[in-house]
Amino acid sequence: MKIVVIGGTGLIGSKVITRLTEHGHEAVAASHNTGVNTITGEGLADVLAGADVVVDVTNSPSFEAKAVLDFFTTSTTNLLAAEKDAGVGHHVALSIVGVERPSEGAYFIAKAAQEKLIRDSGAPYSIVHATQFFEFMGAIADTATDGDTVTLPPVSFQPVAADDVASAVARTAAGTPLNGTVDIPGPERGRFDEMVGRVLAFRNDPRAVVADPDAPYFGARMDETTLVPVTDGPTGETILAAWLEASAK
Repeated sequence: MKIVVIGGTGLIGSKVITRLTEHGHEAVAASHNTGVNTITGEGLADVLAGADVVVDVTNSPSFEAKAVLDFFTTSTTNLLAAEKDAGVGHHVALSIVGVERPSEGAYFIAKAAQEKLIRDSGAPYSIVHATQFFEFMGAIADTATDGDTVTLPPVSFQPVAADDVASAVARTAAGTPLNGTVDIPGPERGRFDEMVGRVLAFRNDPRAVVADPDAPYFGARMDETTLVPVTDGPTGETILAAWLEASAK
């Protein structure tokens, strides 16, 4: 199959390309770097010509409320229209666990709007819901830092390795449309503050992690179910300790 990966030169996209290629698919990376712009529509018709599947793993360059909403709605609208014109038979999108639940977080709201566009498009689709990536836990700590203290809510957290997310996205793209969602969390569930603390301690980061139930996460209040799946199902294979060891090499 010809599978076009929008955002195919990024963290997840490049890994998806590798996995699809290894399994014999014609995997095409599309991004700003390759002359494809989903906001303006530039390059979409050409790259989607003959495509069987489109995988969207793009992300907004800004998390500001209006900017992130505009990005996901404009990009997805343009992409779905171009796919229809090209006769693409399966749209796959990477999203986040918890999007279907009410949230005051701007990013969650924008991703929910993106998913609604996909569901309402009439196109065969699959949506992969991932939890937070191990790779971003350091950045999470940075956004929650004041002086030498990192303040995070002590809620359930089940982060996942980007490699495991990419494998799930690639499997989904190579399969039949779900016309629904599949979750891909990590194999370990713990407390948000404690797991971020483990990452900092492993890296000999002197910052102290403090638990505060009222601490926001990217501007939104969290509860016990916000960042984790609410039903049991498949998980990634990589545990945090193994990922930390591998990332230090």
